[in-house]
Amino acid sequence: MKAFRTLVRTVATATAAGAMAWLAIAGGASAGTAGGTARDTAAMQAVAEEGPGFAVEDFGYPNADKILAERNIILKRGDGHIVLADCGSATDLLEVWSRKKEDRICFKVTGTRGYLALEIPSVFSIKGNNYSAQVDMTVGTEEKTFDISKNTWTPVGESADSQGRDFMLMEIRTTK
Repeated sequence: MKAFRTLVRTVATATAAGAMAWLAIAGGASAGTAGGTARDTAAMQAVAEEGPGFAVEDFGYPNADKILAERNIILKRGDGHIVLADCGSATDLLEVWSRKKEDRICFKVTGTRGYLALEIPSVFSIKGNNYSAQVDMTVGTEEKTFDISKNTWTPVGESADSQGRDFMLMEIRTTK
């Protein structure tokens, strides 16, 4: 009999504890119902409104403002497979020569495809790497596309223009 009473007390205690836990959870989770208060509702709304927003990739070039300030190169957006590099940092870099720059501008290319929108004025020659590359350049309102030869210098812009006009490099596209 003593064992039976102990069992009944244990079951009753467990049932009561379970019911209390259920009420606490149900009351806190549904503000405005039994157990929920106006303060709970306000707290939940504040947390919901302050939560993190959506991450939207705009493909903007990282640190573009810093690069513009330090090197006067406008890097707009890309897919991350064509990135600005120090010319002595690696082999197989895409090299760009501009009359407005003292030195060449180099880009490291990775992946099977790459895209970069940028602005570099007065570009006259580009050395390709192991990738097939095309560049879009503008002079005034005219746009012209140049195919860049692999692993050799290709005249572009004023070097390839019969009038010797000053072209701006606007896009680079690569494929492996």
